[in-house]
Amino acid sequence: MPLPHVSSPKPRIVIVGAGFGGFQAAASLAGAKAEVLLVDRNNYHTFVPLLYQVATGQIDPSCVAYPVRTLLRGIPNVQFLQTSVERVDFRSKLIGTDHGPIAYDYLVLATGAQTSYHGVPGTEYAFPMQTLGDAVTFRQHLFRQFERALVTPDEGDRRRLLSFVVVGGGPTGVEMAGALAELLKGPFRKDFPELAGQWRLVLVQSGPGLLSAFPQRLGTYTHRQLDKLGVDIRLNSRVQKITPTRVELPDGTIAAETVVWAAGTEAARPDLIDSVADTRKGLLKVGPTLQLEGWPNVYAIGDLAQVDYGKPLAGVAPEALQQGVTVARNLRRQLRSHSPKPFQYVNKGRLAIVGGYGGVGQIAGIPFSGFLAWILWLMVHLIYLPGYRNRLLVLLTWVHNYLLQDRAIRQVLPWGKF
Repeated sequence: MPLPHVSSPKPRIVIVGAGFGGFQAAASLAGAKAEVLLVDRNNYHTFVPLLYQVATGQIDPSCVAYPVRTLLRGIPNVQFLQTSVERVDFRSKLIGTDHGPIAYDYLVLATGAQTSYHGVPGTEYAFPMQTLGDAVTFRQHLFRQFERALVTPDEGDRRRLLSFVVVGGGPTGVEMAGALAELLKGPFRKDFPELAGQWRLVLVQSGPGLLSAFPQRLGTYTHRQLDKLGVDIRLNSRVQKITPTRVELPDGTIAAETVVWAAGTEAARPDLIDSVADTRKGLLKVGPTLQLEGWPNVYAIGDLAQVDYGKPLAGVAPEALQQGVTVARNLRRQLRSHSPKPFQYVNKGRLAIVGGYGGVGQIAGIPFSGFLAWILWLMVHLIYLPGYRNRLLVLLTWVHNYLLQDRAIRQVLPWGKF
């Protein structure tokens, strides 16, 4: 296949972003009568749903990062280029990258989401949970806090080091709070018996309940389960300000040096030279066929797009995967001079893990909770995780973690940030 800057008689499809949707689109275009170029700033695909387990020392970072080139082996018409996309020019059919401009005939934008801080002052002191680097940086900080607390004589300083605040009561915040609680009640107590009982874990949610996208009774179950794990849950509370040593809430201040921000996302999109229809959060408005309004040769999918689908989508990985398949099918149709067909989402249900061998789920409209939801969550994520080696390592690690109540990935590495 020619290099990205070399012209070719075949149509070129450029896919920006190697997340769930972008990679699925590239893989689904195998054998198409076009050259496909997948570009991403990283040369690996990140399995985002397990980032919180990396952050809390449950699994190794390499288990959730799979090389893109390995995933694309055996697909001769698909090429990968590691580069950052800086701008997109729809009229000239060019994307600007740090390796120079790249021409395209068809474009798929799948750049995903980034953390939204909603204008709260001091969020630079909080830890987001969107990338592998975020997860590893937090893990380094977390275990350093334990080591620092052990040698801190002042009780007030020690409690501040051992206070943890999770902002956001959606699936990411709930799963992070549950994993932290399990860590503090298990391996932390074994490793630092001198500090047992001195930790504090607070979950702050702006709304009246947890997991608002699930039925209310599942949110109630989640609240009860986290409460059993020792999580202090603050509902109807919005963070006013974050400093290096405290979190300010409407009803008081929490002395803490560790804040995880899981309170929403917004579109992570490159600079677009041409005007497009978008939303307040920067989502690109696309039609039923996932084509960008006004640009029939441009598609947007995943967390970057707002789909004219008749009902809101949740922004989860299965949606992006199905959109990737639809885009590939529509591109094949366009290559044959046929009209694209609308996206049809098949909702297979939703699951979230809570902690303490508990989880929640809703499949075929039926809500359920407890151990069954917990084990189903593990099975589904193991199936979707790319790479047989990764699946085996994660399975063995989970067996070790949950049977022995331990965490093997607790090393404070000699380098700072990932």
